[in-house]
Amino acid sequence: MFNGDALVAALDARRSELGLGWPDLAQELTDQSSRLRAALNDHAVCSGALVRTVKRGSMSCQYALMLLQWLDRAPEEFLIGDRRELDDTRLPTIGTDVRLRWDLPQLYAAVNDQRRRHELTWTALAAQFGCTPSRLTNLRTARLADMDLTMRLTQWLGRPAADFVHPATW
Repeated sequence: MFNGDALVAALDARRSELGLGWPDLAQELTDQSSRLRAALNDHAVCSGALVRTVKRGSMSCQYALMLLQWLDRAPEEFLIGDRRELDDTRLPTIGTDVRLRWDLPQLYAAVNDQRRRHELTWTALAAQFGCTPSRLTNLRTARLADMDLTMRLTQWLGRPAADFVHPATW
């Protein structure tokens, strides 16, 4: 299971260590993809949304990538409970002209292939993950998903999250 609270604690500890307020951290997160944001006329990271994420502890997989990138940490470092030890979990290093994004259709395809090899229905697989079948099948066209679910799926596949995370221009 992905521990969003631990990610938030690491983020807050690093922020405090650097003497940054929440607005300063939001600016640093914005700056990670500054050239892409300028090209897209994209909005900045909102410090209020950042604080709400800290209070909530859960987040989308795309939002988590931004935090992980700033911390220079792999998602697998924030797994709790039973977990597979995997090689090379480092996220790609990128410039400010792109941002890291989960390729959820790629994750869906890998999950679907393994589901078929194990001769599981979507309903049976969803029961293993404690979710609805549509949460899994929607990954085929999704841009957002819960970070906990994406990480449980990569663990089930026996693959690092980095296999499904790529530089993107959206």
